[in-house]
Amino acid sequence: MPTERFQFASSEGHQLAAALDTPDGEINAYALFAHCFTCGKDVLAAKRIAVALAAKGIAVLRFDFTGLGSSEGDFANSTFSSNVVDLVRAAHHLRETRKAPDLLIGHSLGGAAILAAAAQIPEAKAIVTIAAPSDPAHVTHLLKDRVEDIREQGEVEVSLAGRPFRIKREFLDDVAEQNLLAQVAKLHKALLIMHAPTDDTVGIENATKLFIAAKHPKSFVSLADADHLLTDKRDTTYAADVIAAWSERYIGPAVLGPAADLTEAPRRVVVRETRNSKFQQTVTVGPHRLLADEPAAVGGEDSGPGPYDLVLAGLGACTSMTMRLYADRKALPLDRVTVTLTHSKIYAKDCEECETREGMLDQIDRVIKIEGPSLDDDQRKRLMEIADKCPVHRTLTSEVRIVTKAED
Repeated sequence: MPTERFQFASSEGHQLAAALDTPDGEINAYALFAHCFTCGKDVLAAKRIAVALAAKGIAVLRFDFTGLGSSEGDFANSTFSSNVVDLVRAAHHLRETRKAPDLLIGHSLGGAAILAAAAQIPEAKAIVTIAAPSDPAHVTHLLKDRVEDIREQGEVEVSLAGRPFRIKREFLDDVAEQNLLAQVAKLHKALLIMHAPTDDTVGIENATKLFIAAKHPKSFVSLADADHLLTDKRDTTYAADVIAAWSERYIGPAVLGPAADLTEAPRRVVVRETRNSKFQQTVTVGPHRLLADEPAAVGGEDSGPGPYDLVLAGLGACTSMTMRLYADRKALPLDRVTVTLTHSKIYAKDCEECETREGMLDQIDRVIKIEGPSLDDDQRKRLMEIADKCPVHRTLTSEVRIVTKAED
């Protein structure tokens, strides 16, 4: 996705480095992302989630808090409260230059900061926390045995994630004074809490406390097997997909624009380069958006299904749907259909029933699992015959004419 980089002034007058990830097309909504403690806007979780949301039409602003990344100022002079103020200023910058954020997202301590800032960003209708503590003071456990030294000496250098940071007594005093759960109880905004049950940095009990304190509408999604920083790309992709789907209920349709004409048929499929990597594409089908890519082995980032994957998905979906329609029409006791497909190249000479005798041919292997204990052998045989009558199957096995022209 296109990324616009700029700066805006903090509450102390420092220039904070920001990045706005925007869709390669119409912007449906704006989001503000707060990164984890000492991380920065370009930490993998923040960047990957922002890019994935941008592919779904949501522009995401992420920025470095004071003294982190490319932002000016001294990190030692920052506090939880100053981070909250800078989040409010970031929202104001969006309000003045683009549009105030409809969605607020915070990771780890950034999640706590987003919750604290939410009341001062009235346009925001939905909030998402990822691995967030229920009490900002929770972060002090990262300082381990240096807390007393900080209180006695006023300022001490500590090692966090292998990097040196200076922490002042004012930071400890500030987080100790926060009453985040009371603020959560007064949110009056939709809240989605995402947390890994096995998070060993911020325990799952923090998600429980936030959920209990919040009023409805509230939701919880388990990030099973994810680590605290969401370093596995699959976890950030999953988180982005869930956030996009969940938030649409609260920031649309007024924000997301008019709904697509569901009666339109056939619907146009639009595929466009994201320019975020060599092969990545956005695929838009009516109101639906997804990514297409190539596996890492051939130079892609595996951020979405490949072109042949999508062809197989179309055939598999059509096969299952056609069998379901037939079963329902004939009142057959069919419980479920599962279609597994693979694509390969074979030598034409190895295919006895093929007309082509030289070179290579495309072969699609389709394995259909039919579940339904009450189905007899004849019914199963007929369902397998029906599978070959699916429209996509017929298209792939018949002459296809593709007309290509340049857009004016």
